[in-house]
Amino acid sequence: MLKKTLAALAIGSALLSAGQAMAADYVVDKEGQHAFVDFKISHLGYSYITGTFKDIDGKFSFDAAKPEDSKIEFNVNTASVFTNHAERDKHIASADFLNVSKFGKATFVSTSVKSTGKNTADVTGDLTLLGVTKPVVVKATFLGEGKDPWGGYRAGFEGTTTIKRSDFGKQKDLGPTSDAVELYVTFEGVKAK
Repeated sequence: MLKKTLAALAIGSALLSAGQAMAADYVVDKEGQHAFVDFKISHLGYSYITGTFKDIDGKFSFDAAKPEDSKIEFNVNTASVFTNHAERDKHIASADFLNVSKFGKATFVSTSVKSTGKNTADVTGDLTLLGVTKPVVVKATFLGEGKDPWGGYRAGFEGTTTIKRSDFGKQKDLGPTSDAVELYVTFEGVKAK
């Protein structure tokens, strides 16, 4: 009887460990720069300015069978802003907008993931920008996963959200159409070894 009980406990522990091991930890591929945070904002209501951040990193935990258990942390070096115009980039980095000398990093930390369909989810998290933290919802899509040609294992995603500049402290006013900023994020993560 004792042997059967011990065997059952061992099997149960093995199954529990296997179930817990299904979620994998990944590091965002910064080295190969397979990660982008792009933005789009109205310029005075006449056109759009688009840009990106060149220096980002992060990590996440993901199991395709249980996406609701996923977690993500993303960091953006705000001084790496690039809009294809050096003077504009300096102005965006100034205290009028991103104030990178005081707030050199923006972060996103997920708080929940809710599946919305096959390979899609609403990822709710705390966005910290200019020292202000606000909840945002990212409409995310799982793009795929698998082995890469270099012996690693990858998973990739994309997501969109819109934030209001006015929610993150007083910044230079460019008119009512310039309050909303559309964000597009896409990245690959490499499974941690």
